[in-house]
Amino acid sequence: EVQLVESGGGLVQAGGSLRLSCAASGFTFIDYAIGWFRQAPGKEREGVSCIRFTDGRTYYDDSAKGRFTISSDNAKNTVYLQMNSLKPEDTAIYYCAADWSAKCSIGVLGDFDSWGQGTQVTVSS
Repeated sequence: EVQLVESGGGLVQAGGSLRLSCAASGFTFIDYAIGWFRQAPGKEREGVSCIRFTDGRTYYDDSAKGRFTISSDNAKNTVYLQMNSLKPEDTAIYYCAADWSAKCSIGVLGDFDSWGQGTQVTVSS
C-alpha cells in the first residue's frame, strides 16, 4: 500500500525556519516525483515544490524560490522541504503527494495522488 506521511510542522515566528518531512512507504524513489503543496484557510490548495527522482530536477513556485529547498534521502525514502525566512503568509497545512508520471507540474494538482494527511505550519508575525 502506497502511503505518504508528513511531519515537522509547528509554530514559528516570522523569519524562522522549519524542515518538513514526507516519509514514503509502499514504493521506492526511482521513476517518480514527489511534490509539496499547501492549503491556507479559505484558499485553494497550491503547489509549492517538486523533486523528480529520474534526474534530480527540482521545481518551485515563485513564492518559495530562494527560501525553500526540496531534497530527498533515497535510502530513507523521505523527501524534505527546508523552509527558511518564513512569513505569516506561509501559514497553511502542508501536504506531499506522489506524481507517478514524474512531470512535476505543481500547478496541476490532478497529476498527483496518494496524498498525505498534512502537517500544520503556523508563522506568527
